[in-house]
This record gives sequence, C-alpha cells and structure tokens, in this order.
Amino acid sequence: MAQRKSAKLTHSTVLKHILKRCSSLGKKHLGYDDDGLPLDVPKGHFAVYVGENRSRYIIPISFLSHPEFQSLLRRAEEEFGFDHDMGLTIPCEEVVFRSLTSTLR
Repeated sequence: MAQRKSAKLTHSTVLKHILKRCSSLGKKHLGYDDDGLPLDVPKGHFAVYVGENRSRYIIPISFLSHPEFQSLLRRAEEEFGFDHDMGLTIPCEEVVFRSLTSTLR
C-alpha cells in the first residue's frame, strides 16, 4: 500500500506543477492578480487552449483526476511541452474536447 500511496502523491505533485506553470506562466500582466493568476478564471478552475484556433476554455480542476483528461495532458506535454508562453494547449479538435468535457461534468 505504501508504494501505491507514494505513486499517487507523485502524480498529484506532477499535476500541481503543470497547473502552476501553465495557468499563470509566472507573468504579471493586465488582467492578472499579484500572484500572476488570471482574474477571469474562478477559483478551482484553469484555462486551456484547444484546437487549431486555440480557443480558450475555463475548466474545473477536478478534470485532472479523470484518466481521459490525463491522456490529453500527456499528449499536450509530448506535442508542446509545458515550458512555453502559449498557456496549456490541448492538442485535439474543439468538438472532441467539448464532447469529452461534457461527459466529465
């Protein structure tokens, strides 16, 4: 059991790191608070950019616990990495993303 709990903790730490790096990107601009977080994103949510046009979606943090969404995050890391100024970009078509997120709610 200790090994399984350790793996879960590591996974949780990785997800928090992803959110921290991609939600604010450590920048302070107009529309961001003193911590570098976007003012238009409610607590418990984060912004992602999806599709060819990079449409912005605000989604709940609870999505991070779903295996389907975690798969999208892995694809995003492989394709774009997390060390860039584009925000968290999800590599899939908008219609697919909307369909997936509607089943996660």
